[in-house]
Amino acid sequence: MLELVIATFNVHAGVDGWGRPFDVVAACKQIDADVLFLQENWMPDEGESIASLVAAAGGYEVYEARLSDALLFQPADRPTRRWGPSKLEHRDARPLWVSDEESLALMRRRRPASRASLGGWGLAMLSRVTTRGVETIELGRLSRDYPRLRAALMAEVEVDGCPLSVVGTHLAHFVHGSPILLNALRQRLPARNRPGVLVGDMNFWGPPVALALPGWRRAVRTRTYPSWGAHSQIDHILVTRRLKVVSGGTLAVGRSDHLPLRARLAVA
Repeated sequence: MLELVIATFNVHAGVDGWGRPFDVVAACKQIDADVLFLQENWMPDEGESIASLVAAAGGYEVYEARLSDALLFQPADRPTRRWGPSKLEHRDARPLWVSDEESLALMRRRRPASRASLGGWGLAMLSRVTTRGVETIELGRLSRDYPRLRAALMAEVEVDGCPLSVVGTHLAHFVHGSPILLNALRQRLPARNRPGVLVGDMNFWGPPVALALPGWRRAVRTRTYPSWGAHSQIDHILVTRRLKVVSGGTLAVGRSDHLPLRARLAVA
C-alpha cells in the first residue's frame, strides 16, 4: 500500500483574535504533512506570504490563490487572556478584515492607518510530492459573504507513481448559502472511481457535507472548532472509496481558532 499524509489548517492569517502573531511555520512543521492546504493565508503587499515562509522552512512547493483584499492590524492595546475580543469589543479590536476595496478604505479611516498592513487573503497548497496541473476552481461569490470570491485549489499528485487527485477549499458559512458553493464544487470534483481527497474549512458539519457529495466519505471524525474548546467539526477530509484511512486526527498546535486536521491515507 502506498501512503500519503494530507492536512488542512485554517491559520487565521497567523494571528489570534487580538492580532497577536503565532509561529505558523513551527505549527506546520509539527503537522508534517506531504500535502498541506492552508486557509486564510495572509499575503502582504510587502513581504512574503505565510505559505511561502512555511514552504521555505518545510521543503514544499507552494501554490497560492488570492481570493480577496484584506487588512491586518497590529495587536490591540489591551488584549486579555481570551483568544479574542468579546462581541461587544469585536468591531474595534478585530485584527483581520477581509472585504472589498471600498469597505477596507472605510475601516482604515476608522482606525489608525499606520497600524494596518494591506495584503491579500486566500488559499494555499503546499506539496512535498510530485505535483501536476494545479488549478484554481472559482466557485463564485455569495451576496452575504465577505470575500470577493470563493474557490478551490485542485491538483494531481504522485504517490510512488500512483496518481491521486487532491482538492482544498474554504467555503462560506452555511447561513450565507454555502450549499450553493458545495453544489458548484461537486460538479468539478474528480470522478468517484478514482483516488481522490477533498479537504478544507467548510464551515459546515460533516453529515450534510457528506450528503452533498455522494461517493465521498469522511476520513476523520473529530471536533476542530474552536481550538480552545472544540465542540464542532467544520474542517474536513473526505476521500473516495479507492483510498484507505490509516489514521487521522487533530493537533494542538498554533493559536488559530481552528485545529489543524491530518490524515494518513493509503492508496491501493
